[in-house]
Amino acid sequence: MKTVLIFDSGVGGLSVYQELQALIPQVQYIYAFDNAAFPYGELEEDVLLQRTQHIVCSLAEQHNVDLVVIACNTASTIVLPTLRESLSIPVVGVVPAIKPAATLSQTKVIGLLATPATIHRSYTHELISSFASDCEVRMIGSTRLVEIAEEKLRGLPVSIDEIAEIIKPWQKDVDCIILGCTHFPLIKDEIRQALDKAIVIVDSGKAIANRVKDLLGDLPLSYKKHLNLTYNSAATNNEAALNSSLEKIQLNAMQPLHLLDF
Repeated sequence: MKTVLIFDSGVGGLSVYQELQALIPQVQYIYAFDNAAFPYGELEEDVLLQRTQHIVCSLAEQHNVDLVVIACNTASTIVLPTLRESLSIPVVGVVPAIKPAATLSQTKVIGLLATPATIHRSYTHELISSFASDCEVRMIGSTRLVEIAEEKLRGLPVSIDEIAEIIKPWQKDVDCIILGCTHFPLIKDEIRQALDKAIVIVDSGKAIANRVKDLLGDLPLSYKKHLNLTYNSAATNNEAALNSSLEKIQLNAMQPLHLLDF
């Protein structure tokens, strides 16, 4: 059975995991999140690179991983070249789905919802220039939405009014929203409820899953049902509720990462 490692600073990458698990269930998945340093958007780049490289390379060797997914937009813009030099296996990153949004938009006014770090990253602006030069891209950077997604998986209620206030600047203009953080698909239904009109919402999850399937090549048609592994780097609040959410999507209870020496 082939093994795929999915890495993020928090639980946002679970949105990517769910797309992967739905498309390629015959793979062993390892979901690892570095919540001791959450959120990654507030780390210095050299610290983010050091932590990611250490955790990913250690787990890849420990579990004989066949492919790595960096399920974090912020980390992907920084760590991919170094990881690809360090590892002999494919490393897949995530980027905001700007190209498909530009194609889908009728008004050519698009909203990009991401973390503040992704909003300000030059890589994001290069994507806009390359794939959405005929569009007006209005950006909102929100760390609070990341926290809301984390809280949801720990069993806490989500305030539609709070989300509506965050995205209020868009309500009368954009016709397509890009979820430019892997946390945001976890609250996609709530974001949709907070909008006052029908707006197309896109993210990169399905595209990532298709890319991983292509890179893995031929896979067995039959497989035994199994639980996938979860690692985290620090204790979490509402751990029982989070483990319950993980079990519902075929992930085992969290195990501590004994890899960090920072």
